[in-house]
Amino acid sequence: MPLTITIPQEYGYVLLCSTATFILSNWHAMRVGSFRKSAQIPFPNHFATPEQIAAASGDRKEAMHIFNCAQRAHYNFLENYVSFLPALLIAGLKFPVSAAITGAVWSVFRIVYAVGYTKKNTPNGKGRIAGLYFWPTQLVLYGLAGYTAYSLL
Repeated sequence: MPLTITIPQEYGYVLLCSTATFILSNWHAMRVGSFRKSAQIPFPNHFATPEQIAAASGDRKEAMHIFNCAQRAHYNFLENYVSFLPALLIAGLKFPVSAAITGAVWSVFRIVYAVGYTKKNTPNGKGRIAGLYFWPTQLVLYGLAGYTAYSLL
């Protein structure tokens, strides 16, 4: 027997939330680009090396550190994005409003994470800790997606 999936009217909220994450991804990339310019790290280098940072002085040393933090925040975003986005889209089939709200909260915490990671005078990027609440929201989406998939069996 064929399976029929009805997309709820509110699924538009899920699509708006997912579209907003495209903008968020580009925001990350633009931040990395601006920090790269300040740190004077040429392409194709992904990071300032420990040797480059040790040899730099003053503001450039700080700029290199902040660039590395911005790059790492972007990588962390991308590492999680590949599972977040499908979870959002799947969960939204059964729980469109909950999924969209959870996805929006996830996006806000991703911004907090990135901004905190690049906060000046914060050793080892510890400013990102306030944004780590993206994890519970991501786990909620995983649960909703799993439940949605199970309910289709």
